[in-house]
Amino acid sequence: MSGTIRVLVVDDSALMRKLLPQMLQRDKTIEVVGTAMDGAFGMKKIEEVQPHVITLDLEMPRMDGTEMLRQIMRTQKIPVIIVSSHSTAGAAATFKALALGAFDFVSKPRDGAPERIEEIASELISKIKVAAKARAGRWPTAIPVNGTPKPLPKPAVRSTSSPSRIIAIGSSTGGPNTLQYLLSQLPGDFPAAMAIVQHMPEGFTEMFARRLDEG
Repeated sequence: MSGTIRVLVVDDSALMRKLLPQMLQRDKTIEVVGTAMDGAFGMKKIEEVQPHVITLDLEMPRMDGTEMLRQIMRTQKIPVIIVSSHSTAGAAATFKALALGAFDFVSKPRDGAPERIEEIASELISKIKVAAKARAGRWPTAIPVNGTPKPLPKPAVRSTSSPSRIIAIGSSTGGPNTLQYLLSQLPGDFPAAMAIVQHMPEGFTEMFARRLDEG
């Protein structure tokens, strides 16, 4: 997309609602058009400010981030980037959000210290820019919003011979959903080995590998 990227920040922390806009608007291509203290208020702000991208905390009063995300995916299909302490302490909550349709995630600093929020600045700005280009629902979700996975073709009999071909995949922003979607579409007898490199914060790789196994 061209022009300024309109961002809505949803976080129950008043401090984060102050720091994130200050940090994001240092990039001249980003405009924070509003903030919201919880999911219920956030849904109203969407109609009011028409954001291109939403940053979303997961743990909030009244309507939490997970429920807000469900509603966004049902009615708006706006790219959402999870920015939450749950992204480190509870990787399962983050991957649930990705499965529901979140575009990507950024984890807050481990100790949550406000002065360390700058550590995520470049990563968050970069992901917002990529997400803005993926508007109108052009990014895959790991699990369909209605919760009904697409049936996979029945695999043929597995070959006992070693694969003679290797497919290498490297991914970063938007990668977790894309990888899970891609791998779920492959037949069980796919005739090649695969090597995958996914940029991901420390502590998330094991959970992600388990989700791929389950998918």
